[in-house]
Amino acid sequence: MTRQEKATVIQDLTAQLADNPIIYLADISGLDAGTTSDLRRACFKANIKLSVVKNTLLAKAMEASDKEFGELPEVLKGNTSLMFSEVGNVPAKLIKDFRKKSDKPLLKGAFVEEAIYIGDENLDRLVSIKSKEEVIGEIIGLLQSPAKNVISGLKSGGGKLAGILKTLSER
Repeated sequence: MTRQEKATVIQDLTAQLADNPIIYLADISGLDAGTTSDLRRACFKANIKLSVVKNTLLAKAMEASDKEFGELPEVLKGNTSLMFSEVGNVPAKLIKDFRKKSDKPLLKGAFVEEAIYIGDENLDRLVSIKSKEEVIGEIIGLLQSPAKNVISGLKSGGGKLAGILKTLSER
């Protein structure tokens, strides 16, 4: 690879890092061709972009990026695959589901909305992250609940009051 090609790859990686708020680094080394193909298919279905990169080029792209990646460049050893997603917990769920069939991919680290996670032990924590839509749905549900209780209380209370008044008027 010539210097010009490397510079182009670094520019492309820097642009991808800038455009994506969700970045996962995984190790998929040791997977055979069929399993790797299955992983790529699963990523495509989950709207995750998966690519294998050279560690040195990715480290230089991280340095050139405006984002602060903290300790992530330190985990760039061995085989590294990049996973880009729109939703923070989708790659973690995919990795966890895929590991039911295979011992890989291993999570090296993740950059999720400016939070940094290092190591495979954070996989469960990343799975439990709620997406923006899930949080909004919960908030709307919480806001609707008291209003529904007040309305149902008024409806049932009005019926009781009318019944009491009717009974009193009959006497």
